[in-house]
Amino acid sequence: MSDLGSEELEEEGENDLGEYEGERNDAGQRHGHGRARLPNGDTYEGRYEFGKRHGQGTYKFKNGARYIGEYFKNKKHGQGTFIYPDGSRYEGEWADDQRHGHGVYYYVNNDTYTGEWYSHQRHGQGTYFYAETGSKYVGTWVNGQQEGAAELIHLNHRYQGKFLNKNPVGPGKYVFDTGCEQHGEYRLTDVERGEEEEEEETLITVIPKWKATKITELALWTPKIPEESPAADTLPGQEEALGVEGAETGEDTQVPTDISEGENESLRAGDEDGDTTREDGQDEFLYDTDQGNISFEEEETRQSDLQE
Repeated sequence: MSDLGSEELEEEGENDLGEYEGERNDAGQRHGHGRARLPNGDTYEGRYEFGKRHGQGTYKFKNGARYIGEYFKNKKHGQGTFIYPDGSRYEGEWADDQRHGHGVYYYVNNDTYTGEWYSHQRHGQGTYFYAETGSKYVGTWVNGQQEGAAELIHLNHRYQGKFLNKNPVGPGKYVFDTGCEQHGEYRLTDVERGEEEEEEETLITVIPKWKATKITELALWTPKIPEESPAADTLPGQEEALGVEGAETGEDTQVPTDISEGENESLRAGDEDGDTTREDGQDEFLYDTDQGNISFEEEETRQSDLQE
C-alpha cells in the first residue's frame, strides 16, 4: 500500500535551488513567502527561512503527489497532509520527514487506520477499519504489525485477545450477539504448502488454529443496592418512592471490557489480515489470511443448543 510510498518521494535538497520568485533577506537568502520551481520538476510555494522551507507550505511532486503542511528546516514537521499518487492520503503529525505521532491514513480500498505512528509505521494504539467487511481491529501495533492486546469487532460477534506477528495466539474468547461467549485458545499449527522444484524440503507455513474449551453466557455485572430501613416518621407513599428508585439503579448492567486474558483472531480485508474458517465437526477455526470474513451462523446455532 502507499503508506510506505513516501520514502520514494524525495524532495529537492537545499542546494537544488531552481527558479525562485519571492522574498529574500539582506543576505540574499530565500526568506519569507516565495514560489520555487525545482530542477526535477517539483514545485513549492510557502514560507522560507534562511534559504530553507520553514513554516506552512505546499510541495507538489511531478508524479502528482503533494504535501500540504508544516516544514522545519526543509523537512516535513508538525501537522500536514500527504496525498500519494494512487489517491491514498495521510493526515496527521510529522517529525523529521516521517509520519510520527497521531494520524489517519485513508487507503485506496476505503480502509482507514486511525491512531499512533512511529518512524513512518503504525505503532502504539490504533484502529484499522476494513471497508469491505465492516470489521475493525482495535488495539496495539508494533512496527506496522498487529501485535499485543486487542479486540477484533465483526458485524455479529467480536474476538478479544492478543496478537503476535499479525496472528492471534494463546487464550481468548469470542463474544456473540446471540448472548453467549466461546472461550478457548489459538494454537500454532504447521501446514504443508508443497515442494519447490529441485528442493527436497517441503515449505511449511504456521497458522493459528482455534480450539474451543467452553461456552458460557455473557458475563453481566449488576451493582448491589444498599438496603435502607425507612425512618420512623416516613410519610405515606415514601416507601413506594424508595422502591422505584432502587429498581432504576438495579437495572444498570455492564459488560466487562477487560480483554487482558484474550487472544486475537485477524481477518482478511484490503491489504491487512486474514480471518478464521470453521472445520467440519470440530470446535476449531483455522486462521487463513487468504479468506474473507467468517460466518458464525452454524456456531451460534450450536451454542444455542448447548445452552438449552
